[in-house]
Amino acid sequence: MIRILLAEDVRILREALAGLLSLEDGIEVVAEVERGDAVVAAALDARPDVAVLDIELPGRDGIDAAAELKERLPECRTLILTGVGRPGTLRRALSAQVAGFMVKEAAPAELAAAIRKVAAGGRVMDPQLAFAALAVQDCPLTEREVEVLRLTAEGDEPTEVAARAGLAYGTVRNYLASAVTKLNARNRVDAIRIATDAGWI
Repeated sequence: MIRILLAEDVRILREALAGLLSLEDGIEVVAEVERGDAVVAAALDARPDVAVLDIELPGRDGIDAAAELKERLPECRTLILTGVGRPGTLRRALSAQVAGFMVKEAAPAELAAAIRKVAAGGRVMDPQLAFAALAVQDCPLTEREVEVLRLTAEGDEPTEVAARAGLAYGTVRNYLASAVTKLNARNRVDAIRIATDAGWI
């Protein structure tokens, strides 16, 4: 029996996925979470074989959760199931050592097959997306610049970003200015757009 953890913030979609997967032979959903910051604790408790994670989750990005999951529970393999099928996002997921990356447009049978393949030690990637990912340049931003830009994209003002990231207000402004410069952006809104389109945040 393949034990599954599902992380999806849209309740109707999460429950539909759980229902569809429960109809599959040899697959059992043992945990469901709606927040990215609940993934690791739920996985440590339920000990799933495969974690099926969305990327855009409240509290914590699914790729960040996948990276910690790889560290804390290496026997649990991760399959990203997302509506954000961008090459840069795939590259971020691969750097977090996920075993699979699928878009939500996939058929239920494809998802079940992907889960079985990942559970058996294989890898699943959308071939078109994988090819496109090879052509995408590496992210020019530092980890801190990415973090500050991501928090800003969530709507936080620099003072709030400083508090959440444990940084000084001036440091946050410097990181934002640096990100704008490195991305050849007009301003921070443009930098967020460029980084989002590339899949870096």
